[in-house]
Amino acid sequence: MAWFLRTKQNIDNQKSKEMPNGLWTKCPSCKEVIYKDQLEEELYTCFKCGHHFRIGSNDYLNIIFDKDSFVETNTDIKSADPLEFTDTKPYPQRIEEGDKKTGLNDSVTSGYGTVDGRKLSAAFMNFNYIGGSLGAVAGEKIYRAAKYSLDNRVPLLVLSASGGARMQEAAYSLMQMAKTSAILGELAENKIPYISFLTDPTTGGVSASYAMLGDVNIAEPGALIGFAGPRVIEQTIRKKLPQGFQRAEFLLEHGFLDMIVKRQDLKTKISELIKWYGF
Repeated sequence: MAWFLRTKQNIDNQKSKEMPNGLWTKCPSCKEVIYKDQLEEELYTCFKCGHHFRIGSNDYLNIIFDKDSFVETNTDIKSADPLEFTDTKPYPQRIEEGDKKTGLNDSVTSGYGTVDGRKLSAAFMNFNYIGGSLGAVAGEKIYRAAKYSLDNRVPLLVLSASGGARMQEAAYSLMQMAKTSAILGELAENKIPYISFLTDPTTGGVSASYAMLGDVNIAEPGALIGFAGPRVIEQTIRKKLPQGFQRAEFLLEHGFLDMIVKRQDLKTKISELIKWYGF
């Protein structure tokens, strides 16, 4: 018995050396244990159930744009603290923590590049930066990406991943909804296509403005999309919501989306849409 225990301990020790922490991850949907290299090869989707893990803006840039074609713009603008806002911590501290956590200067990365050789202007939200919240800088970056599209007559893509407006900026944040919607109206008047790509989650003021204003609205499978959260709605109307309410599949069925696109097909689909619009 002692020999068996010693042998088992040696085997366990060997396993721990072969499989260090962080080598595997578990799918939150089907609970399948996935080797991280395999997860990366599948573009961070579960090979068993197709669950799409949340990824950052840089990951999406690498998936969608041709290699080394993306040029980032507007890296020199930063959020101020005009309201001197403090909740559990001062707002400047939250900004500093967001910078360190993501290596970004705000919740939106903007720029331009090519997709299968076709030009595209883009603004990508990053949920890891203060919940992908929409503040003055994020709104300005989206506005400038749209203005680049307008000036250069190239299609616009905005990728949304957000909890909504940034409360630390109050009305300054809410103004971005009108600001971005106005420039998108100019794109429509000039017949320049705007593709809106909604990922998990897209909620609040973002879903109430530019996220749902695309000439084509597409989403990832299973993405949570809505204004208020399901729990808030249930408490307000005092009724149980339908199964899958506010998920991409439910919205597609009810006409709020044009299509659902798997991450592996994303670049091809965007390239096809740009071509279809004649650009």
